[in-house]
Amino acid sequence: MPPKKAPVATPTARFGRVKNNLKMGVVGLPNVGKSSLFNLLTSQSAAAENFPFCTIEPNEARCPVPDERYDFLCDLWKPPSTQPAYLFVTDIAGLIRGASEGAGLGNAFLSHIQAVDGIYHVIRVFEDGDIVHVDDTIDPIRDLETIQGELCKKDLEIVQKAISAEELAVRKAGGKIKISPLFHSTMDKIVDMLNNNVPIRSGEWSSAEVELINEKARLITTKPIVYLVNMSQADYVRKKNKWLLKIRNWIDEHGGGVMIPFSVDFEQQLWALRDDPVQQAEFAKETGALTALPKMITTGYKELNLIYFFTTGDKEVRAWTVYNGAPAPEAASVIHTDFQKAFVKAEVVSYEDYKSLCNGQKGMAAVKAAGKYRIEGKTYIVRDGDIIHFQIGTLTASKKK
Repeated sequence: MPPKKAPVATPTARFGRVKNNLKMGVVGLPNVGKSSLFNLLTSQSAAAENFPFCTIEPNEARCPVPDERYDFLCDLWKPPSTQPAYLFVTDIAGLIRGASEGAGLGNAFLSHIQAVDGIYHVIRVFEDGDIVHVDDTIDPIRDLETIQGELCKKDLEIVQKAISAEELAVRKAGGKIKISPLFHSTMDKIVDMLNNNVPIRSGEWSSAEVELINEKARLITTKPIVYLVNMSQADYVRKKNKWLLKIRNWIDEHGGGVMIPFSVDFEQQLWALRDDPVQQAEFAKETGALTALPKMITTGYKELNLIYFFTTGDKEVRAWTVYNGAPAPEAASVIHTDFQKAFVKAEVVSYEDYKSLCNGQKGMAAVKAAGKYRIEGKTYIVRDGDIIHFQIGTLTASKKK
């Protein structure tokens, strides 16, 4: 009797949208370094002046995702066209206490946060008499609690609107439909958490509850957060600051999240030397510190549950962004929307196998000889770093319609 197949694990539902074009939003109090960081990440020139609410409308840009695998493929193929994966980033105006009640144009700014898919929360931990702090003194724990409190209050407003909308739908249906027990229990749980300033992502949720929340209420506190701790250059170089452990403990006690220390001052000085590699190397050697920007970008990309696959050839090397868990036909659709319907098969090799077998040569001959060139069908789930060639059939006129 043949052995029984192992049961296939049912993937746990995730909060948020299942899309390929997700965004991280840079959030925090005024004058903590948000816009300066945004400029560094995206090589833009967004206004970053020393007064509150310098940023009113959100600035949006993209930054390339650094990856040694992509660099290797570009160096190997040397095509005329190259295209890395990109992370989309939005610079959102500073929030203050009372934002959820409209203080400091807070309702508009909170709506901007609701529109992104993940959050870079910037916290400033250094004193500087030349940089105004909205509360006059530096207290990162107070600042963290201020932002979290405003986000929870905004979510409470969103949930209450969702409950009212559901009740209105029932009334309009004349009693022909009822509010499900799942809706009642989930919303009661959410309201209780938010009233206690507890972010929704920190709770334990079933897949059914997560799917209901995604459908009925796009909540800010379900979004993944990366905490970016802006230090003075001196503290960043010596890797010490009295607030770091306190912030780490606060994060662990309030829903968790990645914490990345950095210094806007250090990054700006390093960036200013970008056209002089010798001076830049001397500055890096003198300080003994490394840029934190690549880690921020790759962490933000990962927290959004994004991956990418590669296409390679003499004309182009390109990284294509898809959500983690995308089947091959959906991955093909990011190249062209018609490819999903006309998908035939995917010819796949992992990056690791390709690099170890290609012997520094273009093409797939050595990979095929080693038996590592796979033919995959419609159910194949694309993996990060796959190198794929899609076989696409011809759409009939009826299918095109």
